Amino acid sequence: MYFSNNSSLFIVISALYVIFSQFIITSYSAPFSSHLQKRAFSGSATYYEPGLGACGVFSSRLDLIIAVNAAQFGNTPNPNQNPICGKRVIINGPKGTITCRVVDRCPGCSFGDLDLSPTAFEKIANLDQGRVQITWDFIN
Repeated sequence: MYFSNNSSLFIVISALYVIFSQFIITSYSAPFSSHLQKRAFSGSATYYEPGLGACGVFSSRLDLIIAVNAAQFGNTPNPNQNPICGKRVIINGPKGTITCRVVDRCPGCSFGDLDLSPTAFEKIANLDQGRVQITWDFIN
């Protein structure tokens, strides 16, 4: 392959880096600590009727809680002791921003998706929307 100047080579190498780094990030199921790096996630938000969650905490529809997708929740021998349990998350939706606490795992959610209590969902969108695009991040 011939490159007429160094900038063309730089562009090609940069593009390959972006493509392969995205593949590695989405393919690798890293431990929880890597998910605490300062970067925002994006995905869909839905809502559900909470009860006894994977973290061993009982919650109601009035609590500001979330279930994190299974890929980011991780797989620990005892989900009640998962380090993600109890972590706070800031969520930006079409209607506003809210802070919620992780109490559950969402097995049907894709990477980046969150399932919120109805009260939490209403803070970022109207319930009749059912599913909205969000960005979110862990708060240390």
